[in-house]
Amino acid sequence: MYEDFRLIHLRAPADSVDKLLDLSECPDILDWTMEPENDGQRVVTMLVGSARRQDVLDRIQRVMPKEGNWRILIQPLEAAIPKPQGPEDFQEERARAKRIQSREELYNDITSGLTIDSNFLALVILSSIVAAIGMLKDNVAVVIGAMVIAPLLGSNLAFIFAASLGDRKLIVSAAKTAATGAGLSILIGVAIGLLWPFNPESGELMSRTHVGADSVALALASGAAAALSVSTGIASALVGVMVAVALLPPAMATGIMLGAGEIELALGAALLLTVNLVAVNLAGQSVFLIQGLKPRTWYERKSAAQSVRISIIVWVVALTLLSIAIWLRNTI
Repeated sequence: MYEDFRLIHLRAPADSVDKLLDLSECPDILDWTMEPENDGQRVVTMLVGSARRQDVLDRIQRVMPKEGNWRILIQPLEAAIPKPQGPEDFQEERARAKRIQSREELYNDITSGLTIDSNFLALVILSSIVAAIGMLKDNVAVVIGAMVIAPLLGSNLAFIFAASLGDRKLIVSAAKTAATGAGLSILIGVAIGLLWPFNPESGELMSRTHVGADSVALALASGAAAALSVSTGIASALVGVMVAVALLPPAMATGIMLGAGEIELALGAALLLTVNLVAVNLAGQSVFLIQGLKPRTWYERKSAAQSVRISIIVWVVALTLLSIAIWLRNTI
C-alpha cells in the first residue's frame, strides 16, 4: 500500500529552509515536520507521494546553495500508524499518482552496478560458462539459469538512462562496463569453443546464429520492459532474464563459433548481438522519453533533448540498416 510514498529528509541552513515553508501547504506533501539544530541548521521531514515527488525534489534543490552544508535523503515508507482510513489521504494520492521513481532514485538504482570489480567479473564469467554449457548441451533450463544472473543488464540500463539525461560522464562509464562484460563473455566463448567439441545439433546454440523479425521484436520488448520496470520501481527478475536472453547468449554464441572456426555462424551470432543491443537501447530510451525523464535545470534539459534526438536517430538508422542486412542474409 505504501510503496508509492517516500520520506524526504532535508538537512540545510535555516535561511535556505525558510524559503521552502510554503511547501508545507502543498497538496503533494502529505506530512511535514521541522526540527531545529544547534549549528544553525534545520531538519525537515516530508512525506511525499509519487505524483509530484520529482517536482518537490527539484523545488528544494533550486533554493539550496550550490555549495553548502546541506543534504537530501530519500527513504521508502514501509508502514504508517494509525492506518489511513477512507478514500482521502494516502488512498487519494495513490489513485491519482503516475507511478514513476524520481530522477535521483533512478540514478542511485541504475548506477549502483557500474563498478568493474571482482564481483562483476565473477558474475560475467560464471553466467557465461553456465550459458555456454547450456547451449552446447542443448539444455534450455541451464541457459535460463544463466540468464537469471543477468550481469549485463545494469550497464545497458545505465547507458540508456545516461543518454536520456545527456550525462556524458555516465555514458562513458556505462559503455565501458557494458563493453567489458560483453567482451569478456565473447573471450570466454572463444576459449570454450577451442576446448569443447562443437555440437551443430544443439538447437539452443544454432538458434543464436539466425536473425529474424522475431529477434528484433524480442529485443524491443526486452528493452521497453526493462526501462518500464526500473522507472516505476517494480523490480522483476523476469525483466532481467528477458534482457539477458537478448544479450548474453548471442555474445557467447559468437565466441563459441569463433573458437570452433565457424566464421559464417559467428557472423550470424554477432549480427544477432548487434541487433539486440540496438533494439534494447532504442526501446528503453523511448520508454524513458515517454515517462518524461529529464534533467532538472533548463541548460541540462536543452543538452539532454539534443542528446536524446541524436541517439534515437542513430538507433533508428542503425536498426534500419541492420534490418536490411538481416533481409539480405536470409534471402541471398
